[in-house]
Amino acid sequence: MKDSKKFWDKSAEKYIKSPIKDEATYQQKLAITQEFLRPDCKVLEFGCGSGATAIFHAPYVEHIVATDISDKMIEAAQRKAIEAGVKNMVFQQGTLDSLTFQNESFDAVLGLNVLHLLEDVDGAIAKVYRLLKNDGVFVSSTSLIAEINLFFRWLISGMQFLGLAPYVSRFTKRQLISKLLESGFTIEREWQTSHESVFIVARKS
Repeated sequence: MKDSKKFWDKSAEKYIKSPIKDEATYQQKLAITQEFLRPDCKVLEFGCGSGATAIFHAPYVEHIVATDISDKMIEAAQRKAIEAGVKNMVFQQGTLDSLTFQNESFDAVLGLNVLHLLEDVDGAIAKVYRLLKNDGVFVSSTSLIAEINLFFRWLISGMQFLGLAPYVSRFTKRQLISKLLESGFTIEREWQTSHESVFIVARKS
């Protein structure tokens, strides 16, 4: 299995060019997220990928910081933001662990299609909780690797062995919700978009 940064740097071009698999579900996620954003919001998105989601939300908030482990992803996201004429965004290469932000500095944190790619999911959730202001929201969309069928779990393991897939954490929806509740969040919205994926809005109470 490759180092995560090397994997995503190498995969960036293909990932950026790949079409969204389910456009209707993606648009619904954007709409739900918008319900929890305000014009004065300061937002962090970690694992921003090509930056498309952060760029979409930028006109509706005060400021967005978008981060990703991959330099290649950040370069592409910066180009997209310039092309879109977005002025209220900054991009940083790094992870929740490597980047330094003040506690209670964000009104919303977005972690979309990324939690299952982290080795320390509990640590990431705890860090998000600290970064959020009181009453702030954590919006996540997560693949439930533990709930896919056994064949595909073995396939992922084989691809990881060959360096063709990144690290993934295996947890169920119930386990993920437990992690959020144990960290102090309350669940505002839960939408299981498919058997293997869940979209959650959690609030720092």
